[in-house]
This record gives sequence, C-alpha cells and structure tokens, in this order.
Amino acid sequence: MAGFFRRLFSLGSAEAHSIIDKLEDPVKMTEQGIRELRKDLDDAMHNFAEVKAVAIRAERDMEKSKNAALDWERKAMSLLQQGASGKMDKQNADRLASEALARKEESNKQYLIAKQSGELQNKAVQTLQKNIESLKLKIQKYENELVTLKARAKTAMATTKINKQLSSIDSSGTVALLERMKEKVEAEENLALAYGDMAKLDTSVDDEINQALISDESGSQSSQSAELAALKSKMGIE
Repeated sequence: MAGFFRRLFSLGSAEAHSIIDKLEDPVKMTEQGIRELRKDLDDAMHNFAEVKAVAIRAERDMEKSKNAALDWERKAMSLLQQGASGKMDKQNADRLASEALARKEESNKQYLIAKQSGELQNKAVQTLQKNIESLKLKIQKYENELVTLKARAKTAMATTKINKQLSSIDSSGTVALLERMKEKVEAEENLALAYGDMAKLDTSVDDEINQALISDESGSQSSQSAELAALKSKMGIE
C-alpha cells in the first residue's frame, strides 16, 4: 500500500487522475496510504534506534580499547623501570613488559575495529536520520493535501448531487405539463364566460316577459279609465 501511495504521488497529473478515477473512494485510499507511511516511519525509527545503539556501543568500545592500550603501555613501562632499578629480575621484567606490550597491541587492534564499526554505524545513522526527516515531511505534505482533498471531495459530491437532480428534470415533460395546465385553465375560463353569458341571456328573457306583462296591464288600466270617464259623463257626474 505504501509503495502504491508513493507511486501514486510520483505519477504525472494525467496518470494520477486516471488511477484515482478507478478507486472506489480516493479519500479512504489516501488515508490508508498515510497510515502505511506512518508505519514505515515507525519501522524507520525503530531501525534508527537500533543502529544508533550499535554506534554508541562502538564508541564505548573505542574508548575502552584506547584506555586499555594506554594502561598496558604504562604497565610495560613500570615493569621495565622495576627491572632497571633492580626491584625485579631484568629478564623477567622484560618478559612481562613484552606481554604487556602484546596486550597493548591487541587493544589497539580492538580500537581500530571499533573505530571502523563506529564510522560505518554513524554513516548509517546519518542516512537513516535524513530518510526519517524526509518521510516526516512527506507525511505532513500528504496530510495537508488530504485535508484539501476531503474538502474538494465533499464539494464535488454536493455539486454532483445537485447536478444529478437538475439533470433528472424532464424539461420537455415540464413544458408539456405547463401547456396542459394552461389549456385546462383557459377551458375553465371559457366555461365561466359561457355560464356568464347564459346568466345574462336568462335575465334578459325574464325582463322581456315582465316588461310585456307590465305593458299589458298598463293598457288594460288605460282602457278601464276611459270607460269610467265615459260612464261618469253619461251620468252627468264629474
């Protein structure tokens, strides 16, 4: 996973996008990649501690061997002095001094071995330390990019949802529905006008009938008044 993650970020933009498109969830995959890198960092820190411990031990061995060589040299000098002063048999003093110098030589060899080992371990420590710092920077960079990626993914999902909703709207169907509603409203309006005209028509007929009846009654009353006047005239009544 970590190798895939590092390869993903080392690819060109077009290739990276092509791979991301095939992922089920780029955010989760990126988070997994960062977790793998952190595991690599933990392993590197563990290795660094082990190599550092070996380097420290090599430095201690160097110091120990160096002190031992100096000590054997002092012992050889003391033996020679005792032989020269007569405190010890000269031949025996020379023999023991030679043994002490042999021990000194052995200590010097151990010192050189420890020195070479220490130099190698110190180089390894420096290399591991650089790698660890580089890995830390990469993790920090990817974590920052992940924050941006999460925000972009959230925005993209919201935008996709809205666009999907908008694209699912049938504009032609909506127009057809509006046209049908318009026709229905117009039909209702026309029907209302028709009933209005019928109401006016019914009212006019009633008025004509009533007017005719009123006119007939008026004619009858006029005729009756004329007859009454003629009768009064005939009778000499005013």
